[in-house]
Parts: sequence; structure tokens; C-alpha cells
Amino acid sequence: MAAATNAIAQRLPLVDLVAEIRDARIPLSSEYELLRIFPSLSRRIVVMNKIDLADPTQVKGWMRYFEQQNCIPYGVNSHNKDSVKGLLNFIRAQVRGLCKANSRETITIMLVGIPNVGRSALPNSLHHIGRISAAEKGKLKHATVSPQPGETKDISGLKIGSHPNIYLLDTPGILPHIIHDAERCSKLALTGGAIRDGLIEQKELAQYFLPILNLSDQYKKWAKFSNNQSRLDRKEEASISSKLEVRQKKQYLMDHTQERTMLDLSMQDPILHGVRGAIFDTISSFDSNLELEDDMIKLIKAQFIPLRVASRVPEYIGENVDNKVGVKLLDLYRTGRLGHYTLDPLPVTIL
Repeated sequence: MAAATNAIAQRLPLVDLVAEIRDARIPLSSEYELLRIFPSLSRRIVVMNKIDLADPTQVKGWMRYFEQQNCIPYGVNSHNKDSVKGLLNFIRAQVRGLCKANSRETITIMLVGIPNVGRSALPNSLHHIGRISAAEKGKLKHATVSPQPGETKDISGLKIGSHPNIYLLDTPGILPHIIHDAERCSKLALTGGAIRDGLIEQKELAQYFLPILNLSDQYKKWAKFSNNQSRLDRKEEASISSKLEVRQKKQYLMDHTQERTMLDLSMQDPILHGVRGAIFDTISSFDSNLELEDDMIKLIKAQFIPLRVASRVPEYIGENVDNKVGVKLLDLYRTGRLGHYTLDPLPVTIL
């Protein structure tokens, strides 16, 4: 990690443009802190990835915020081909401006970011789309893509455009050795990838996420999954919901190709419906003040039993039962099936 940091620091002043990848769900918490050493970097694009999982209204607010910070913001979903193509066209437009200003025919862009914000998926997609559009021949060089942080170990160059020539330097994801801010650490762990699963118990992460969900209005959309509805109503609603789920599955597969098979998703449907219903029922029937910490803790404790049943986690597994429930809940959250949330609050000046 130290060697990678030094290599990046040496090259940063030499590149024409820096593209910093951040997670749109945590635009501040996913900051690449090494750039603070170079406050004079004149041109920096802040690419907010995973906008498909973030609150759309909040994304717009964060775009305005980064513009005020003299950065060039852009939102993308790295698993969506059209979205990545839009990013490539956006980068080309920025590069054309640089070429005119400096009479250059070749531009080098350094792509940086913390682990697992899409820093490796994006260069592969940009390179592939750029290579096809430029009708170039030759071997297609890939960056390493892995769900585990720390897999990209070297700085590699990828060509993503011609006339002018655009080269992208893909760098290893770097996270500070020590994170003193517990809130930031929790957000990085909750969104997944930057901090390895297992370092924090899944039960604890689920307990961190549930207040966010409980205080939102998302659960109000899930009345049709309530266990208190009549069987007739539930049958009718299930038919409508099934059609909607088919559409969501198709979109999900388009945006996250090769991540899951249709069989995996169909098996998750009953669990998803059950979890949504359990959340709706527990919040709707809770008559205390959720703004009070003690009352919120009571609700969370009450939610784990119906969530265990809905998640189909057997009670006999003992002490690990709550962690198993946490794993199921976090999977649904991280794939956007429990709603889209932006965890970092917008600065007051932007609200």
C-alpha cells in the first residue's frame, strides 16, 4: 500500500486530468484523501458511481456541491453500458477543451479512488467502448475487477480514445491505514467493499442500517406485503407485484451483468417480499417516538424476530442467527431492493 501511494503521488503532478471515483451513496465518506496533498490540481472530475443505488434528489444536490468546490461532477452507473458511454463522451468533451488550450494531441488521465467504488470496472468499460468506437485493433487489456479490496496492485495504462489520444492510468484503491471517524468507518462498511466483510459483524451493520430505513418513508410503499392483509388481497397484490418484480429483475440483470442469475433472483423474491412486509408491520405498529434513541433501539430489537422469519433463517443455528439475518438484510440493501439511500448529509449551504 505504501509503495502504491508513493507511485501515485509521483505521477499525479504529471497527468493532465484526474478522475476521482466516489460512491454516490457516500460522496464525502468515499473521498480519496491522497488528493489533499495536491490542492493545486487544476482539473479534477469527481465521478459519482453507483447512482442507481443512491437517492436521486441527493445526487443532484451533491453535483451542485462539487461544482462549488471547483470540481467537475458526473454521475454514472458503471454496470450500465449507456451510462458508461455517456461518461466517455463527457471525458472526451473535457479533453477537447484541454487540447485546444494546450495544443496537445495526447492526454493522460489518472483514475483514483478508494477500494471498490468501481475504480476497476470503469476503466475496463471505458477502454472497451472507446476501442470499439475508435475501430482499433489489438489485444484488449483489462484491469483487475474483484469484489475484494486491494486486488488492483499496479498502475496500468489503458487507451480509451483516439484523435486526440486519451490514456487512462488505472491505480490501486487506497484507504487510510487508520480511520479515526467511526461514522465514516460505519458507512464504508455498510455500503460494502471498501472494508472487508467480517471485520465488523453483520448484525452490527444491520443495526446501523435499520434506523436509516425506519426514519425514511420507504416502508410506506410496502403495505401490500403486510402480513395483516387478507389472503385474497395478498393474492391480488402478489400478481401485480410479480409483474413488477419481473421488470425489476430484467433491469437488475442489465445493470449488474454476471453478478446474479435469474434463478438466484427468483429464489430471493419470497424473502424480499417477506422482509418488506416485516419492516412495514413493525414500523406501522410501533407507537413510540422514533426520534428518541431508546425507542429506536426497542424497535430494532423487535424487528429482528420477524426479519429472521421473513429471511428464512432457522432459529436452531444459535448465536449466529442475528448475523445470518444481517447478511440477508445487507444483501437486499446493497442491491437497492430496500430503497435508495444517500448516507452522507448534504452541507447546509446546499440544502
